[in-house]
Amino acid sequence: MKILLLDKNHPLITEQLLAKNFILEEDFTSSYDEVCGKIENYDGVIIRSRIPLDKNFLERAKNLKFIARVGAGMENIDIPVAEKLGIQLINSPEGNRDSVAEHVVAMLLILMNRLFIASQEVKNGIWLREENRGDELLGKTVGLIGYGNMGKATAERFSGFGCRVIFHDILPDLSDEYATQVSLEELKESADILSLHIPITSETHYLVNSTFISEMKKDFYFVNTARGKNVETKSLVGALKSGKVKGACLDVLEYEKSSFENLEIENEDLKYLLSSEKTIVTPHIAGWTVQSKEKLAQVIVDKIVAQFA
Repeated sequence: MKILLLDKNHPLITEQLLAKNFILEEDFTSSYDEVCGKIENYDGVIIRSRIPLDKNFLERAKNLKFIARVGAGMENIDIPVAEKLGIQLINSPEGNRDSVAEHVVAMLLILMNRLFIASQEVKNGIWLREENRGDELLGKTVGLIGYGNMGKATAERFSGFGCRVIFHDILPDLSDEYATQVSLEELKESADILSLHIPITSETHYLVNSTFISEMKKDFYFVNTARGKNVETKSLVGALKSGKVKGACLDVLEYEKSSFENLEIENEDLKYLLSSEKTIVTPHIAGWTVQSKEKLAQVIVDKIVAQFA
């Protein structure tokens, strides 16, 4: 099989697939149109997020048997068209679930204990103790929306901090030793911390908006390591200003490029998020550890070999 690699990934992908007699070609620079012009020559494609695989692209890929995305989200692929054309879709959420889970907890610990703020103050000669009194995770009820690979790994971490963990998911009967499945209404009734672990779809676009936030019974901390457009930023900023959201940990933003390379919009809401003491903002790196880079690649190789070698 002839496979086109469109994004740079861990070299084990190339090493191991070549050893299994796949033919590989790398192209990390060609434009969308240039790739469309030659995609019919390949049986498989391995991607991250650089190029969208839309209807036009897929219909030109007349010999494509699979698309493998090194990561979890598949929103840059026109899934209905791919399925209609019989193209196998492969992703690797198993590879960065631990990285995401640790990032969620790390951001919350930093925010709730004012670690960045206190450290910077001391470095600037300011010694404030009462003003930097923290808030413990112990005893908090954590509400997760989505209980796939990321949600489960996150629940396991929180359970180790003595938290009660509940979750809502569209699939039934997912409760385990780390978390209990509840209705969305019960989650909104009980959660002290809300963390998103969902894909971006028509149903989850702006899931967290002013109505959703107002339906949360308690003032709460909010974490998003899923997708930026799961959240209506204007509503989140309003809730931070009012105190309904006590603090926000954001690894993803509504204003990111679809390739996740940087931000493409600047406005007053974004300026607030980037300047507020109530926020921790990171550049879409929750799943971006040294270990996850290798694990993501290995999962992809294993799945390709299992199905096509």
